[in-house]
Amino acid sequence: QVQFVESGGGLVQPGGSLRLSCAASGFIFKLDHMAWYRQAPGKERLFVASITSITGVTNYANSVKGRFTISRDDAKNTVYLQMNSLNPEDTAVYYCKRYTWADVWGQGTQVTVST
Repeated sequence: QVQFVESGGGLVQPGGSLRLSCAASGFIFKLDHMAWYRQAPGKERLFVASITSITGVTNYANSVKGRFTISRDDAKNTVYLQMNSLNPEDTAVYYCKRYTWADVWGQGTQVTVST
């Protein structure tokens, strides 16, 4: 079955960086668009970034544009999210999934930005 395992989260100070990874399985990874989402405490889950298959065209939420970079390694069935210049508003659980499918969510990875 389709599965996503997110990792790389943690506690970081404002202005710091983290790189999240998402290992995917159960489908032909290289053929699917992928995306990252996040859910802050008490709020709905929101889109963060996406990357298309084949061409690797990226798209970002306005709140992260210029600070976050999504990328993929089709040989490793993995999608990444490089996060720079983090601020407390980026604190959330981060999830990945296929962009155009109603997949079951993984467990996510917690990112906490705090002093």
